[in-house]
Amino acid sequence: MPNQEPKFVGLANYAKMLSDDLLQVSTLNTIGFAFVSVAIEVVVGLMVAMVLCSDTWWSRVSITVLMIPMIMAPVAIGTLWRMMLDPSTGIINYFLSFFGVDTIQWLANPLTAKIAVVMVNVWQLVPWVTVIAVAGLKALPGDLIQAALIDGATPRQVFWHIVLPLIRPVLVIIVMMRFTDAFKVFDTIYVMTNGGPGTATEMLPNFIYKQGLKYYDAGYAAALAIVFVVTMTLVTLFFLRLRRKEEENVW
Repeated sequence: MPNQEPKFVGLANYAKMLSDDLLQVSTLNTIGFAFVSVAIEVVVGLMVAMVLCSDTWWSRVSITVLMIPMIMAPVAIGTLWRMMLDPSTGIINYFLSFFGVDTIQWLANPLTAKIAVVMVNVWQLVPWVTVIAVAGLKALPGDLIQAALIDGATPRQVFWHIVLPLIRPVLVIIVMMRFTDAFKVFDTIYVMTNGGPGTATEMLPNFIYKQGLKYYDAGYAAALAIVFVVTMTLVTLFFLRLRRKEEENVW
């Protein structure tokens, strides 16, 4: 609590993590959110990049339009989608009503709340994945792809056996940056659900924030933050090592 005298507790805060049920829930929520959102973003972003990987004017215009969600402030995105998902006045339920879908309590139901936060994150970050993937695709040797097509390879075979292996180092970087960034998600979910309903969308950053600034347990919050940073550092080192191996396989 504020104005209390500092007290040395040794490793008590770290030991507390092992028995904190809410920490386990928020950790599982964060891991699930990261895996699902990043997987969708990479697949969809790569598909869109394959379509927009050209120098035509419509491709440049499309990429520019797609970047709009990426440059918006996370708090603005959370507020926008919270309003759009409102069960009474939201535009999402309004459009769904034309297809005979009953009103959905998007942010009041644990399952739909999880779907909503993943959907918003995908909408915001697919453009980023697309832009990076387009850059990687344009750097591929065109002569190699043309030679494969002349030899009778189908576009599907070219993608799976030439394009994908060559762009794999870029995809590793994309996954690394998105995975670590997904673990840090805070602003949008804080505005949309604040971890609710219940603990359905409680993520680690939001949990750490509450421990420090809502419950004033600064020591526990600091310990959580240290473990969080160390874990993300190890994950990043793993991806960097994986990228090095992928580059060695390519070249």
